[in-house]
Amino acid sequence: MTHGIGALPQFIPSPPISSFHVGPLDIHFYALGYIIGITLAILITRRRWRALGGDPDLVNDIALRVVPAGIIGGRIYFDITTPGDIPHVWYGVFAVWTGGLGIWGGVALAAAVGAWRLHKLGITVGPFANAIAPALLVAQAVGRIGNYFNKELFGKPTSLPWGLEIPYSYRLAGGIPAQDLGFSTFQPTFLYEVIWDLALAGFLIWLGHHAKIKPWGLFALYVGGYSAFRIFEESLRVDSSEHFLGLRFNMFVAIALTIIGLVWFVLAQLRPKRTYTVLPPGTPEEAGAVDARPDEAPAARETAAGADIAPEGTIVKGAAGEDNPGAVPEAAAAVNPGPGEADGPGETTARSDD
Repeated sequence: MTHGIGALPQFIPSPPISSFHVGPLDIHFYALGYIIGITLAILITRRRWRALGGDPDLVNDIALRVVPAGIIGGRIYFDITTPGDIPHVWYGVFAVWTGGLGIWGGVALAAAVGAWRLHKLGITVGPFANAIAPALLVAQAVGRIGNYFNKELFGKPTSLPWGLEIPYSYRLAGGIPAQDLGFSTFQPTFLYEVIWDLALAGFLIWLGHHAKIKPWGLFALYVGGYSAFRIFEESLRVDSSEHFLGLRFNMFVAIALTIIGLVWFVLAQLRPKRTYTVLPPGTPEEAGAVDARPDEAPAARETAAGADIAPEGTIVKGAAGEDNPGAVPEAAAAVNPGPGEADGPGETTARSDD
């Protein structure tokens, strides 16, 4: 598999470890990847929500609720759709550190909890959904790196130079077809997803800057765009999965969500213009507006003062009454930072991430 002494390997080697110790703690790279991804998602969403005129601290409030919900929803989806991959120990259904979080289940439950919290605070959900959409993709991309350390989420055998080496014990535990057990390198579908997620995140940010995207529009494209990639990914994957009518179960989910996401986007764009709220009703401008924070960047302060924050519109404070300075016209869909601003969660067997 190499050319000459000292030549670089002609494949992506498997990592020798999947965790490390800090004192008595066993830190799994899979869990660490999700922690870093979630942290980045919070930071990105704070910036985008502040640019809309909302209070960035709201993002922390939402995260305290949606992150646990996402982990629970993701694990429930994984346990239901791939029961054969649950570790055979009493705590197996909860063992997220060994791999096994279904993204669709995590996003669904997290979105429901987040929408409930925003509605309770009197804040329109659609603009926040647009703000968080690219951040979710960044979190997913970083989280997928954990699949590399778990030696999972791989595709069909390949001789390409970027093929992923999978040890025999992981091939055997991964439930791949018997005819593929003799191969040692496979398509690194986790890597393809990392690249796609980051590219799609960049596209959503660019689109928000250059087009009039209404509330829910960017989130709908996130759902449709990510799911469209999963159609391609599911056609490559050979790791264990439940099948229906000869196809992987997740293939059907991907097709359905691709259609739903695209139709959702069109419907969101066709909705009539209306005002929406980014600050809780009754919040004084001095307490809730971004321009009341002297330590914030000038560009961010301008957004709360009614300046253009994106080509598609402006913030109009007080549109819903003097007691609601956070009201904004829906046409703005101004969940994107202003021009020039950068946007910056112990087993030895392989477990696929759905």
